[in-house]
Order: sequence, then C-alpha cells, then structure tokens
Amino acid sequence: MENKKVLLSVQDLEVKFRVRGRILKAIRGISLDIYENESIAIVGESGSGKSVFTKTFAGMLDSNGFVSNGHIVFHDEELSDTHAQLSDSARSKIASFKGKLDEYSLLEKGASVYRELLALQAEKRDRSTISEEEKAAQEKELKELRFERTEVYNRKTALDRSKDKAEIKAAQEKISKLDAQIKELETRNKEQIRKYEEAASHDTEYLTQYAKREEELQAKYKELTHGAISKEVSDRNEILAKEIYLSVARGDFRRRNKVTKKLMESFKEAMKLGIDWNDEAQHSSIYDGITPRVKYISETNTELIGRCILDLAYMQFPKDWAQVRGKKIATVFQDPMTSLNPIITIGKQISSIIIKHQNCTEAQARAQALDLMHKVGIPNPADRYDDYPFQYSGGMRQRIVIAIALSCQPKILICDEPTTALDVTMQAQILQLIKDLQKEFNYTIVFITHDLGVVANIADRVAVIYGGQIIELGTVEDVFYDPRHPYTWALLSSLPQLAEPDAELYSITGTPPSLYNEITGDAFAPRNPYCMKIDTLLEPPMFRVSDTHFAKTWLLDPDAPKIEKPEAICNLHERLMQAYNIQGV
Repeated sequence: MENKKVLLSVQDLEVKFRVRGRILKAIRGISLDIYENESIAIVGESGSGKSVFTKTFAGMLDSNGFVSNGHIVFHDEELSDTHAQLSDSARSKIASFKGKLDEYSLLEKGASVYRELLALQAEKRDRSTISEEEKAAQEKELKELRFERTEVYNRKTALDRSKDKAEIKAAQEKISKLDAQIKELETRNKEQIRKYEEAASHDTEYLTQYAKREEELQAKYKELTHGAISKEVSDRNEILAKEIYLSVARGDFRRRNKVTKKLMESFKEAMKLGIDWNDEAQHSSIYDGITPRVKYISETNTELIGRCILDLAYMQFPKDWAQVRGKKIATVFQDPMTSLNPIITIGKQISSIIIKHQNCTEAQARAQALDLMHKVGIPNPADRYDDYPFQYSGGMRQRIVIAIALSCQPKILICDEPTTALDVTMQAQILQLIKDLQKEFNYTIVFITHDLGVVANIADRVAVIYGGQIIELGTVEDVFYDPRHPYTWALLSSLPQLAEPDAELYSITGTPPSLYNEITGDAFAPRNPYCMKIDTLLEPPMFRVSDTHFAKTWLLDPDAPKIEKPEAICNLHERLMQAYNIQGV
C-alpha cells in the first residue's frame, strides 16, 4: 500500500468505558493506517471491539466511553487548511505569546536539573507510602468488593417485597457484610499508609541527605535559568507564537481565553521538561486535550497560513465534529429502521442533511436527493420522494440509509454490518451497490462484519480483531489463503458454507475474555488448541509475515514449534470461489 495516501492513521489507541464503578478496556493498543479509496474489513466475534473501534473515529462513543491513550490523525486537506487574518490585534496577541515563550525558554536551560528534582521528589514519595504494585492490589480488591455490593443491591431492588421477603433479607445481610468488609479494608489500607509515612518521617539520615541534595539542585537550577535566550530560540518562539495563535483562532470563540491559558501552561511545562521540538509527537502532545494543533506553514502581509493536525481522539468541540461526522466520515448501520425517522418523509431525511452540510437551497437539495435515490436503485424516485419509511421494504430502506450517508460525499464510509437484517439475495445487491458507488464517489470503505463471505466479496484488506486488539492484518488473499493466527484459523473453520455434507459444524470453544480484567499473555490462549506456555505469560508482538501481512502470535517466533493450519481450511481458494461466487480473487 506504499503508493496509496494514508487517510486515517490510528496509533496505539486505547478506549475505556466506565461501567457501574468499574473500568472496561474495550480497545487495547490498536495501530492501523487506513488508505484512500480502499476497502478494509474489520472482522471478529461479538464483543471483540469492532464497532467501538470505528465509533471512536466517527465521534459516536457512548457518554461513558473515553480515549485513554493513542491518536487518530485524520488527513483531510480541506479541513486541515487554516487561515487567520493578521490584524493589528492578531499581531499584538502573537507578540504577547512570544514574550511569554521567551520567558519560559529560560527554564529549558535547566531542564535536566528540573528532571533530577522531579525524580528526587518521586523517590521521597515512594519511600513514604506503599508501592504502586501494593496500591494497585488494594484498589483492585476494593473495586471488586464495591462491584459485588452494587450487583447484590441491584438484584435486591428487582425483587418483589410481597413475595421475596426471604431473598430480600438475605440480600440485605450480604450487603451489610460487604459494607463491613469494605470499611475494614479501607481502614487497613489507611493504617498501612500511616505506618509507611511514620517510618519515613523518623528516617533522619535520609531526610538530611534529601534536604541537602534538594538544596543543591535548587541552587543549580536557579543559576542555569538566568540570563538571555539565543537568537535561534527567539526565532523558534516566533514560529511557536504564530502556531499558538492559529490553533486558538481556529477554535470556539467563546472558549478562546480558557484555551489560551491552558495552552500556555502546557507550553511552560513542556519547556521546563525540555522536550525535543524536532520530535513531532512530543510537540503535538502539548496540545492534547486542549485544542487541535495547527502547524505554521507560511504567511502573507495579511494572513497566517497553517495546517491543522486533526486528532479525532481528542477532538472536543461540537463545531469540529460537525465538520467531520456525516460530512467526512459517514456510517451505515445494520438496521435501517433505527437510522430513519418514521414520521419524516424519505426525501426530507435526505435533503435536510444536504442543506445542513452544503448550504444550498431546498430546491437544489431536492434535486440532489432525487439523483442519489436514483443512484442507489430506488425506482421512480420522484414518486417515492414523499413516502414514509414504512412504505419501503427492508432492502429499499437500507438503500436510503446509504443515500443519506453519501449525501455529503464523505471520505470514509463505515458500514456496520449493513446486510445483517436482509435476506441473502438483498445482501448481494447491497454489497454490489456499495462497491459500485465507491468507484463514483471515491470513498474508503470500512466494513464491520462477522461474515467472512462478505469480507471475501468486498474487502481489499482484512483486520481481524480479538479482545480489543488487531491480531492479524493483511490483504484478503493473505488472510483467507495464508492465515497465520489460530483465531483466524478458527473463524475460517467455522464457515458453514465450507463444511462437508453430513459433517459436524466446527465451533470455537469457550468465550471471549472479560475486558474488565487485565489480560496476561495472548488473549486467545484459553481457547487456543495450539496454546503454548509463553501464550499464558507474555503478550506476543506483531510478527511480519510479508510486506502486507502481519500476525500477533507466538507461533511465528523462530523458536516456536512448526504447527500446520487445520486441514479444514487448506486449499480454500476453489471452495471459496464456489461457495461465495467470488470473481477474480
């Protein structure tokens, strides 16, 4: 894929959910580049993280979900292009920003000493309290008790007071017992911390050495952070000040003062730590959680020109998402009736989206809507424009959902199992429609499915997800005809279309792992018939099979025993061609 342009770059993505006082880690470090005009399928069992992954970059995570780590950089020139007028007010603000940056730059000269001070203070804290491992164990034990109490309480509230008196009494006794255990554990933990603090406060020899070392470092830091900055640093700060102005000016007008304050504090801390300004990742991290970074490109006498780094993982403002969701990244869901408003006409549902995003008249929107209805295969669109969703069949409704998704000509079309609710004949028609329209609209397809037959028909590449991680990635030929991960073997072996007559259908034993718990080793190990000891101890790296093919399994380690894939999935090419009527694979 080296000749294709990267449209979306996902790096070390982690997504978590707060669920009844516990944290569920749904996505565990996914990295993936998605290219322009390609079709990539995301495959895995229910609960593997397929939909959560795509909802993250479509801005549709539930309110209890959040990105805890990683980046999702969207490369779109239209959205990235940023201009800011160079008025007298703008020049004054840029000068003010530069003055503060010049002041902060003095702190850079003492960055190494500052880091020593932080390490010294951290060492003192560690000596006066429990270790991180002990703290994590305490928190885990408390969380489990509190979760158990919540579960018992919820079951109790669901009981009938007139009929279930004995069960209610038992539940209340259990709750009281758990409350006592929680209180006892909290008291024990506090006492343990108090003992550490008391022991540390009586260690006079260490405290004397600490005070002496801290005083030496403080004096050295004060000495280093005086003087003047170089012209090179001053010129750099001029560019940084313009970058800050571009970044702030692009954001919400009502929140600019607040954003500016947070950004300047972030720059001050970065300079105190002495970050490497040539490292784009470190530079961009200053903006994380505050506002998208706009890189300074050039300027004229009247304006600054920059390019915004659209990191969807940390996009906060509704104004920014309104420019991305629907307009640049659209979604087709599996049940069209949940996507369509039953009391609004079909035509109105399409034209309203066009009016919102394209700023055109109602007559122009109607003309575009009718054209889209024709392209997605709605017969007599002018006559069906004022129909309601209930007057359409399931397949016709799904075509309308596709028309709505394409109404703003998005760069990425996410298809979240769009054929699940349709019969086999209609499935084939919808898949062909999506592929045919891709040639005209030049969008990238991200297809979420558990049906490997759909994958064989529509995808250029396949990413197999298990336990919130991509465990195999490759072209459709790589994954179907040369699979390397035991989970991919199991998925292929489960295809009923490939089963021999009268043969027992294969099923994967066990269930996917609970993502509430920290997973050790390979997440698939408990269900893997080829599991080795190392699978239960260490997480495997992503091994490179070829330039296009990668798999996350210890079986690819040079020292691993040579295991042949199951006989059931050998020589798949001809059988798949026949089973799915695949052309030219």
